[in-house]
Amino acid sequence: MEHGPVFSSAVGEPLKAADVRRAFRQVLKGVDGIDAGKRTPREFRHRFMSLLSARGVPLEVISRLVGHSGTAAIEEVCRKRIRPAIQTGAMVTDGIFGGDPQRS
Repeated sequence: MEHGPVFSSAVGEPLKAADVRRAFRQVLKGVDGIDAGKRTPREFRHRFMSLLSARGVPLEVISRLVGHSGTAAIEEVCRKRIRPAIQTGAMVTDGIFGGDPQRS
């Protein structure tokens, strides 16, 4: 059984990435605080995954929500997004427990 594209152009052809980005940015135009020219669907997808992870949603659940068959890609996205927070927390903890060289 043959299946056509899930989403297609007005003439029935598969959408190209540039078409999707253009339509996405058109939707974002006029939204206060968002520079539509610098945003992509992928960025919002990654933020969605990171926010869910930060709220304690298991990676397996996030993976299913975004259509992944495993958690490897989700782990990479979430790790990349939370690394700065982890580093900041580690520096604060070092300061509390005497690891800060300026406290010596």
